[in-house]
Amino acid sequence: MSQPCWPLFAENLHKSYVLHGVRIAILRGAGLVAAPGETIAIIGRSGAGKSTLLHLLGGLDRPDSGTVQIGGQAIYGLSARKRAQLRARQIGFVFQAYHLLPEMNITENVMLPAMAVGGVSRRTMLQHAETLLTRVGLSERLQHTPLELSGGEQQRAAIARALMNKPPLILADEPTGNLDAGTGSDILELLFDLTKERKAVLVMVTHNPETAARCSKTLKLEDGLLIQA
Repeated sequence: MSQPCWPLFAENLHKSYVLHGVRIAILRGAGLVAAPGETIAIIGRSGAGKSTLLHLLGGLDRPDSGTVQIGGQAIYGLSARKRAQLRARQIGFVFQAYHLLPEMNITENVMLPAMAVGGVSRRTMLQHAETLLTRVGLSERLQHTPLELSGGEQQRAAIARALMNKPPLILADEPTGNLDAGTGSDILELLFDLTKERKAVLVMVTHNPETAARCSKTLKLEDGLLIQA
């Protein structure tokens, strides 16, 4: 099954937690493969482990067993430092909560992934961040702090931040969950357009069947396994 050239490959992922002395299995052998440019929706009931799965795919948490490869690199064979570097270069995250730093303006927030990687001048980072913010419709807000923006504007800034290092993989966890229907639709359109432009893989957790229908593939997390929906 292994195809190291794929942008994202996950196999036989197991994850459990201990709660009040009882071990609860969340994932029981989940796996998926994503081809370049593919958009994948992950659906399932509340508490099925969708966010847990996304955290494992993104290297934010370790599985009990199983493998995740990003661009052919097995991420859980790396040290914590190298895994963090890979995350910064290869993965863009978009969460339901925007996770923008309130003490920074949005341009500085968008620059953070590039600052984590280093290797380019601040001026280059700044120009790229401003270009992305213009692309997401925030050219008039470059110096504003997150608290001065609406929810939709904050999520646009979060999408720009996710794309700062031109990652081949975008992981989105209910990215429109805090937004009204109209704003959420606009945000989804933007997210799909930008990932398509960059031929990136988009894996998105969603509870909305209409959102899932817009993806090229929909997988359901059920009993700890991913099945074709």
